[in-house]
Amino acid sequence: MSCPGHQGLSRCLTDRYVEPVPDWISIVAAWTLLTGSLVGLAFVANARRPARTPLFVVPGFFASWLTLELAGHHLVWQALVTATLIAMGALVHPAGLIALGVIALQWVLLASFLGSGRKTHETMRKALDGVVDDEGWPRVPLSKLIRPFAPHRREVKRTRDIVYSKVAGTRLKLDVFEPRAATGAPRPAIIQIHGGAWVIGDKREQGLPLLNHLAANGWTGFNVNYRLSPAATFPDHLVDIKQAIAWVREHAEEYNIDPSFIAVTGGSAGGHLSALAALTANVADYQPGFEDADTSVQAAVPIYGVYDFTDRLRLLGRPFRQQMLEARIMKAFFDSEPEKFVAASPLDRVHSSAPPFLVIHGDRDTLAPVEYARLFVEALRSKSQAGAYYAELPGAQHAFDVFASPRTVRTVEGIERFLAHQYAIHQSNRAALGNAALDVG
Repeated sequence: MSCPGHQGLSRCLTDRYVEPVPDWISIVAAWTLLTGSLVGLAFVANARRPARTPLFVVPGFFASWLTLELAGHHLVWQALVTATLIAMGALVHPAGLIALGVIALQWVLLASFLGSGRKTHETMRKALDGVVDDEGWPRVPLSKLIRPFAPHRREVKRTRDIVYSKVAGTRLKLDVFEPRAATGAPRPAIIQIHGGAWVIGDKREQGLPLLNHLAANGWTGFNVNYRLSPAATFPDHLVDIKQAIAWVREHAEEYNIDPSFIAVTGGSAGGHLSALAALTANVADYQPGFEDADTSVQAAVPIYGVYDFTDRLRLLGRPFRQQMLEARIMKAFFDSEPEKFVAASPLDRVHSSAPPFLVIHGDRDTLAPVEYARLFVEALRSKSQAGAYYAELPGAQHAFDVFASPRTVRTVEGIERFLAHQYAIHQSNRAALGNAALDVG
């Protein structure tokens, strides 16, 4: 096919392959495509290098988080919109052709985001190398990736809004996730703690992909709420989590769980609280009115947590310390009462009897600096007899596991393998102790 010399290439191709449309429609389509492609490129660029300046860090986080974890969905809807605008004649004008180039760049970057999420499986395997077998990892159904905001699984039974504590005029509630099929042997338990900077958040919003996957593979999960600031002052949040641990242990027979093995997990503020709960087992100061209750946990999986309230590396920023920690969470000034901030820092509470940890963090986290996760793991490995495993996820932003994505499903599969391994060790040790007792007898 040849085009007359006076015709532009875009006009020639459009006349040949695209149904003719009124010129004003094609102009609107071309500029809509260009404008949309430039906006999309800004989102993708921010996802690749998230904004870290104080003014843009929060909106930059939300934009990068949704772009990174929904990269495949972005590719699909962009392809549909692009095809529609081309059918409307967008390629008749140079603006449309420029937009195609921008879109092509976007798609390359989105594909790389999708690829980094899929490679999370390799990261989790390396983190658990020598501990967990390479084969036989239970998988999350592929359908959960297609419908990322519908993580519930048919084989899982969820019971909502069970009151586990009444404190300060507040009824604290939890949701229970357990296998729908009855099982004879008691099951291990896990407590999930939501994030939200200690001031917002709810059990209905976070931890759902993990709890559904664990319940589908023989665990009982408890997704808990706790008192929030500014009404609550630390350590109120931690006290509530310990009350939840005690409640789960007290109700072990009712939910057919093994009270000798309870794990704890959570993201962001929940990562902070899960780490702190694991490191302060049975500390009476954090158990007012239930000092004799057993609040120990046998494994901890904090995810993108905050591990240092003293901000020794000066990475959290003065606004976060002054406006969030001092004014709302601690109700104290760091300069005059530093000991309170030290006591609230998991990094300063590490000890030799800490339970086994699997710490997970993304290397693009703009809300909880990954450097503190590295320090925390170093401290655990140097002091804890149980040691620590660490998975630093390339390309992952804060809150990456809130809904099902390629990165999320591979992370929860790895967590299940880690916890199953720890429970197997726990059962083996318990059996050995029982046999030893029989031998002595």
